[in-house]
Amino acid sequence: MEIMWNQFVISDNKERLDVDVIQGFLSRSYWANKRPEERTLRAIQNSVCYGVYEGRKQVGFARVVTDNATMFYLCDVFIDEDYRGMGIGKKLVESLITCDEYKDLVGLLGTKDAHELYKQYDFEHDTERYMRRMPDYVRNMARN
Repeated sequence: MEIMWNQFVISDNKERLDVDVIQGFLSRSYWANKRPEERTLRAIQNSVCYGVYEGRKQVGFARVVTDNATMFYLCDVFIDEDYRGMGIGKKLVESLITCDEYKDLVGLLGTKDAHELYKQYDFEHDTERYMRRMPDYVRNMARN
């Protein structure tokens, strides 16, 4: 996938990804700041990844985990702080959920602060149905 939008490009070409930019942002995020770098690298290798670029500079990212038949999980979505408020995140989410690969699948995601963004794309808040199990390294950090 490669979508031109204004001066930006949304691409699923992993060769374009700037892993340092991704690691830098995720290390500051509330959802991945305790995730070891090697896990993020492995997640990138095993997911469908989308970068947002202005020229050669990466300004956004999203990762999708899917079985390509019934569901997709949208995660690690971010837009660089200097590029927020320009509609880039909206365009990224819209591009993903309307593409042929995902438009007919159940979409899942987790967020603590972007519910209004995702509601625009028909994601519904569902706290009664979903459960999670944190990995051992996170549970062990909480105990120490």
